[in-house]
Amino acid sequence: MSETQTNTAEFGRQAEPPKPAAAKTASEALRPEKGTPPPSSRRSRASRNQIVVFMNLVVSLVMLMVIAAGVAVYIGKEAFNAPGPATVAKTFLVKEGTGTAQIAAQLEQNDLISDALIFRLGHRAYGGDETLKAGEYEVPAGASMRDIIKLLQSGKSIMHSLTIPEGLTVAQALRRIADNDALSGAMPSEIPPEGSLAADTQRFTRGADRKTMIAKMQQQQQALIDEVWAKRAPDLPLADVNEFVTLASIVEKETGVDSERPHVASVFVNRLRKKMRLQSDPTIIYGLFGGAGKPADRPIYQSDIEKPTPYNTYVINGLPPTPIANPGRAALEAVANPLQTDDLYFVADGTGGHVFASSLDEHNRNVARWRAMQKQQDGDAAKTGDGTAQ
Repeated sequence: MSETQTNTAEFGRQAEPPKPAAAKTASEALRPEKGTPPPSSRRSRASRNQIVVFMNLVVSLVMLMVIAAGVAVYIGKEAFNAPGPATVAKTFLVKEGTGTAQIAAQLEQNDLISDALIFRLGHRAYGGDETLKAGEYEVPAGASMRDIIKLLQSGKSIMHSLTIPEGLTVAQALRRIADNDALSGAMPSEIPPEGSLAADTQRFTRGADRKTMIAKMQQQQQALIDEVWAKRAPDLPLADVNEFVTLASIVEKETGVDSERPHVASVFVNRLRKKMRLQSDPTIIYGLFGGAGKPADRPIYQSDIEKPTPYNTYVINGLPPTPIANPGRAALEAVANPLQTDDLYFVADGTGGHVFASSLDEHNRNVARWRAMQKQQDGDAAKTGDGTAQ
């Protein structure tokens, strides 16, 4: 076959029309044709992975917890700084060794704070390294938890005071200490020596120990006695410190006027030098009643002057064996450096003071004037009591 014939034959084959499609049944016509399947999705499979689902849950929970914690901190901080529930100032006692949890619970029980847990957390967060100190505190009305923490950290507790006036005996001073309900602890089993307690005002916090206070008062008095005794005049007719304190206690009981004490001391020093009896009324009372003191309704009788006791200076020579009271600084200093006089007598002047004399005659005249004045005062009092005009 020639080349022309060959091309003609190929052309004829190329130009041959397509065969008609084979007929399909109804079910085959409805069946979808096969196509290219979609590519598989790795992300879709990973999202369905159990680990990823769990981690998503954990993250969600953590976020919720963070949000809740933030809200709780905000609410707690607001409550910590907000005014407290107390509408009036109250006292609050923190005892030694009390922990923060117990303090918080007690504050809540006393309606000083609204929530003990917030107080404890606030103390941990804002309290720093300072602890809450023992003591009795006055918490102002409406004080916030922050305010209360600062107050308890300051240690500025309420201070109580106990005054032991000059001239009280040791027994009388101990009675005041025992009766003070701001103090705690038992009294000492042995009574301290007469004249050995400081006549002063003691400052203390509630719960202070009674024995500790008494020991402190003894130390203060001994320090004062040593200080004044070291500065005494060189020619005093006193054998030792005990005689010095004893005479100072008599001066203390004889007059309450500070300016008079050196003058009264000079009278007793002059009498000791002349070997005269001191003849001090307070020594009669101490000899009869001891440290308990004379009952207020018990007068001194003439017969008391002659009753022999170791303390009655109308009967004994020289000084009593011990002090008759606790002398203060003014009386001690008056005896250590008495006024330089020749006086041997003194008597009340009716105005709270005394009038002094160097001779018995002068003294008797002063006594007569005092008795006349006393008689006049008694008469005036009787008239007033009867309802008569003064």
